[in-house]
Amino acid sequence: MKPKHQRLTLALLAVAAVIGAGLLALSALKDQAAFFYAPGDVAKSGPPVGRAVRLGGMVEKGSIKRQADGVSIAFIVTDGVATVPVAFRGVTPDLFREGSGVVAEGQFNTDRSFTATNLLAKHDERYMPPQAAGNMHETKTLVQ
Repeated sequence: MKPKHQRLTLALLAVAAVIGAGLLALSALKDQAAFFYAPGDVAKSGPPVGRAVRLGGMVEKGSIKRQADGVSIAFIVTDGVATVPVAFRGVTPDLFREGSGVVAEGQFNTDRSFTATNLLAKHDERYMPPQAAGNMHETKTLVQ
């Protein structure tokens, strides 16, 4: 076999190996991908029932209802267009409160409600951890 044919064969095998590895990685990650939905998206196209997804929006004011067991809560997520009722059982993040942003990971039920397995609280761009805010205040006092 000529060197030219050897290089061509080797290049084709390398391309086939890369494509095979890519397809294998995509098939492994297929079930791990969580798509992001806003309540308005759900109202337009309907919820993807039974799939792991993320629901994002604002916690509607006055909607947080804590259950008697102390770890279950129900609240409503809104994006200004539509609302989705959410049920969660677990410890909520410190930044979770009415009127703040939230991303809930979980799945939709057939009645268009959402059961969350994890909550991620969002803050605005002006957020500063209390420890850092205290240090900045002390620094400003020392400089003056």
